[in-house]
Amino acid sequence: MLEYIIIGILVIIVIFELVILLNNKKQDNSDIIRELGTFKNDLTKEISAFKYDFSKDLLEDFTKLNERLEVRLFEINEKVNQKIEQNFDKTNKTFNNVLERLTKIDEAQKNIDDLSKDIINLQSVLTDKKTRGTFGEVNLNYILTSIFGEKRTVYDIQHKLSNNAIADAIIFAPDPLGSIVIDSKFPLENYERMTDKTLGKVERDSAMKMFKADVKKHIDDIHNKYIIDGETSDEAIMFLPAEALFAELNAYHPDLLQYAYNNKVWLCGPTTLMATLSTISMILKNMERDKYTKVIHEELNKLGIEFKRYKERWDRLSKSIDSVSTEVRDIHTTTDKISKKFESISSVDIEALDYHEDV
Repeated sequence: MLEYIIIGILVIIVIFELVILLNNKKQDNSDIIRELGTFKNDLTKEISAFKYDFSKDLLEDFTKLNERLEVRLFEINEKVNQKIEQNFDKTNKTFNNVLERLTKIDEAQKNIDDLSKDIINLQSVLTDKKTRGTFGEVNLNYILTSIFGEKRTVYDIQHKLSNNAIADAIIFAPDPLGSIVIDSKFPLENYERMTDKTLGKVERDSAMKMFKADVKKHIDDIHNKYIIDGETSDEAIMFLPAEALFAELNAYHPDLLQYAYNNKVWLCGPTTLMATLSTISMILKNMERDKYTKVIHEELNKLGIEFKRYKERWDRLSKSIDSVSTEVRDIHTTTDKISKKFESISSVDIEALDYHEDV
């Protein structure tokens, strides 16, 4: 396109010069024709040279432009590859994280399924009174072991009393506490029926009455069997293995709590039983510590008496030592005097004494 523009400009210049030549009257037609021929040849050469130079420059420009484009495209390709690799690494990590989470979710789902089976099994176990009793006894034994340890010096399980009643557990506490009996009770059937929202109000009210009757019967049994004058404490504990039962009684049945209080039976769930036993354990430790403190105090008093005797004897000995020391000093003085006498006697000249006597 640029080449055609340049050619057009040159043609316009030629036409302009031809017009000037035609207007010049001093020249004739032959000169004009000759000059036009010469100009045409020169113009053809110049156009050919221009076309050659233009093509050469254009080719060089295109070559340089192509090289720059190749370098730029290579740089762009490298950056694109880096971005793709980075995105691939991030995508791979994200995919691995997703796989790990899916694996954990799958494991959690399996655990939930297993837990559901265990809950179903537990429900099937708790539907039987005997197995419920065993469950309560095992739970009670676990709490006792956690508080007092394995050694049964403070407590005993399945303890037989003088009236042939067998208590689930008994705490051997000294006076004024006395031996406290703990019995596990699990009134579950009527509790489940009275809290079942699918049942009608009449059925739930009837179940509530039976639940109250069950709890009162358990309180009466514990009061009559496990509170024995002169053998146990005048109080006993009814252990409810389920916190829901304990919460139900404390929240909605104050009459049952009052009934238990009147019969000196204390209701405890797992948490409150642990707190109660921990308190008893602390009391026992304090009593044991006080007992040893009393023994230490008695021994210190005895030691004080012996030390007083020791002081008296030491005083007498000290006086005797002082007296002996005085006598020793006196004897030492007498000894010095006798020694001087002996020295003066030894220093006498017997021969001189005889001579003087003869004279």
